[in-house]
Amino acid sequence: MFNKGQGKTIMATVIRRDTRAWKIQVWVSFGIAAFLCGTGLAWLPGKALEQAFMVMGYVFSLSTVFVLSKHVRDQALGEGGTPMWSLVVWSGFALAAGLTGWGMWQMAVDACFKAFLMVCWLFLLSSAFTLAKMLRDAFEDDRAESNKE
Repeated sequence: MFNKGQGKTIMATVIRRDTRAWKIQVWVSFGIAAFLCGTGLAWLPGKALEQAFMVMGYVFSLSTVFVLSKHVRDQALGEGGTPMWSLVVWSGFALAAGLTGWGMWQMAVDACFKAFLMVCWLFLLSSAFTLAKMLRDAFEDDRAESNKE
């Protein structure tokens, strides 16, 4: 905190950015997860309808991760929106995760293949949450830095 004449106090804002190594690790993890999911889905045995269902489930799950991540962050900042929006966001994520998990459980494929798909899917969701946080942190840091000037 600095006192700058005539009783005005200026607060110093410290902006802590992610390291380049962290950013690379997050993007590489997300890329590997997406690649493994894509590989598992491309080699998925069964009917085309089952394959399409699983691809839609993965995409739906991935998109709801980014929406949920933004919503939780907005709520923490006091900008969370209406209770109905919270219900929509959380329900969408629960539906995406539940239906995709149910689809994997119901597939008539080898248990090892199911396990591979499940682990890849969870890795994708986890890395997507981390990526969303990193991107949001960078956005907020840029905004704070531009307001500082």
